[in-house]
Amino acid sequence: MELGKGFGNSSIMNAPMNRIQMVDLQRQYQRLKSEIDPAISGAISSSNFIQGPEVKKFSDDLSAYLGGCHVITCGNGTDALQVAMMALGLKQGDEVIIPAFTYIAVAEVIALLGLTPVLVDVDERTFNIETGEIERKITNRTRAIVPVHLFGQCANMTDIMKLAASRQLHVIEDAAQSLGSTYAISGTAHHAGTLGRIGITSFFPTKTLGCFGDGGALFTSDDALAERIKMIANHGQRVRYVHELVGVNSRLDTIQAAILGVKLRHIADFSSRRRAAAAHYDNALKGVPGIALPYRDSSSTHVFHQYTLKAADRDGLRAFLKQHDIPSMVYYPIPLHFQKAYERFGNGPGSFPIAERLPKEVISLPIHTEMDIDQLDFICTKIREFCNG
Repeated sequence: MELGKGFGNSSIMNAPMNRIQMVDLQRQYQRLKSEIDPAISGAISSSNFIQGPEVKKFSDDLSAYLGGCHVITCGNGTDALQVAMMALGLKQGDEVIIPAFTYIAVAEVIALLGLTPVLVDVDERTFNIETGEIERKITNRTRAIVPVHLFGQCANMTDIMKLAASRQLHVIEDAAQSLGSTYAISGTAHHAGTLGRIGITSFFPTKTLGCFGDGGALFTSDDALAERIKMIANHGQRVRYVHELVGVNSRLDTIQAAILGVKLRHIADFSSRRRAAAAHYDNALKGVPGIALPYRDSSSTHVFHQYTLKAADRDGLRAFLKQHDIPSMVYYPIPLHFQKAYERFGNGPGSFPIAERLPKEVISLPIHTEMDIDQLDFICTKIREFCNG
C-alpha cells in the first residue's frame, strides 16, 4: 500500500499532532463501523451470547485463512498458553525453554502449572529467542520450546523445528504478536503459529487482529490433539456433564467472535497498512545517527505489531518526543530474570546480556492501521531533530 492511498480519511489526515496515539482503535472502528455494528447487533439479537454460531463461523474462517489447521478459540492468549501445555500433558517439574526478553505471560503459565521455565537469551537484531543458545539448555527434563514471535516477526523456526525433531520436543508457537506474518521453510511459506505442534494467539484489542475485549485461540494440525484442546478449554468435557479430563473454563464470547469475523476480512489490509507505516519510518530514519532500525529476517514477513528501534540515548529521545506530544513505549522494561517472581530462574546480572541490555535501548513508536503521512512525517522530523542535535 502506498502512503496516502487508503491510509486514512481526510479527517485523519488533518488531525492535530497532539492526537497521535500508539494505537488508534477509535478511528479503526469508525472506518469499519458499517460492518461491525450490524455484526454486534446480530449477535445481541440472537441472544446466543455463549458459543453462538458466530464463534464456529469465525473459527472456520480463521482456519481457512491459516491453511486448514484446527482453530480452537478461548478466553485470551494467556489461557491459550495454559491450555496448550495442559493438552501436551506436561507435568510438574518438566522444563520449558522460553526467551528471557518477552511479555510475562509465558513464564507465568509455566510457573502456575508447576513446570520450570528455562530462560534463553535473545538475538540482538530480531529480539527473538537465540536458537544457537537453545541446545545447551536442553536437559533430560526438557519437554517443550516456546518461541515467542516478538513484535510481529517470526523466530528462527527452521533451526527450532530441526532441533525439536532431533530431541523429540514439543514446539508451542506464541504468535500473539505475529498473526498474519509468515515464515518460509524450504521455500514454502507457513503462517505464524502453524509450524509447531500447537500455535497460540491473542485477540487483545491492540493486536493486528483484535476484538473489543479479551480473546484468544489455539491452532494445531493434529486431530486428536485438537479434540483434547477443545475438551480442556471446556471443563474437560466432550459431552456435557461428563468430565474426562481436568479442564478450565475458557471461551471466546459470541459478540467478540462476531467482531473478529468482520475484522478477519480486513487482516491483509491491516498488515499492509502497518507495513506501509513501517516503510515510511524506515525511509525517513535511514542513516539517522544513534538509532538502529528494526531488522527484517529474510525468512519471515513482518506485521509490525510494534515498530521498535534501538536508540543510543533512549530515555532522552522518549522525553523529547513526549515534549512534542508523541507517545512511545518500552516493551519490555524488565527482563524475566530480573522480575521478583522469576528471579530464581536466572543467575543474577549477566545471565542473559542481550536481554538485559535491550530494555535500556528499545523504544517502540506509534504504529497502527490509521496512521497518515502528516503524523509519520512529524514523528520522523522530531526524531531527526533530536538525533542530529
